Amino acid sequence: MRQKRAKAYKKQMSVYTHTFKFREPYQIIVDNEIVSLCQTSAFDISKGFTRTIQAEHKPMITQCCIQALYDSKNQNAIDMAKSFERRKCNHREPIDPSDCILSIVDIKGENKHRYVVATQDLNLRKKLRKVPGVPLIYMNRSVMVMEPISDASRLYNEKVEKLKLTAGLNDTGAGVVKNNEEESKEGEGEPVKKKRKGPKEPNPLSVKKKKNTPAVSQEEPKKKPNRRKTNKKKTDTEGETEEKGAEVETDKQVDDNEE
Repeated sequence: MRQKRAKAYKKQMSVYTHTFKFREPYQIIVDNEIVSLCQTSAFDISKGFTRTIQAEHKPMITQCCIQALYDSKNQNAIDMAKSFERRKCNHREPIDPSDCILSIVDIKGENKHRYVVATQDLNLRKKLRKVPGVPLIYMNRSVMVMEPISDASRLYNEKVEKLKLTAGLNDTGAGVVKNNEEESKEGEGEPVKKKRKGPKEPNPLSVKKKKNTPAVSQEEPKKKPNRRKTNKKKTDTEGETEEKGAEVETDKQVDDNEE
């Protein structure tokens, strides 16, 4: 019987993780009644949560529930509750624990913070069954039990699965259930304008690219000084003087020979 119950709980938590986006460690809101019952029956509440949820968890308790335990003057239960994480409920004066838990779980008809609720209050469990995506845990004598998926959660899960089939798995918005307000706002919007058909622009790959011609400068280039030309003139004059000197020497030699 334990194996069947464990399989059923695991299947339920997989629905909450895939459809309602629950993540580990699961946040468990604990009320004062289940804490006092576990303390009187010497039941280890943390081990009970691990066996039931079969995953990492983080027990939490509100200030109003702590105040109810202070009023009961059960010191052992108070010490057990102090080991849990404190969840701020923003109530300046303590109110009834069931109303406090309902105010932090049921936010505009949905479990926004994805809480698991562990409570012995039957009326509170009836109210939370109407909110989709709220796992409920309670104590049955000395056994911790998780309620089966509520009708509201089951209907929400069916809607999500139908949207996945109709929209397609490749659609990023598949499986997202929209509220009635969002659908009405989308319907009231302006109609979508149709695109006009006309000549399309040419393919940029088929168009020849324009050649970048260098810009011609209108200014005339500045003339460099003719240093090399002067050198050439000097070398030419030097060569002529040398040739003339050689001719004079040859004429002198010819005159001497004739004498």
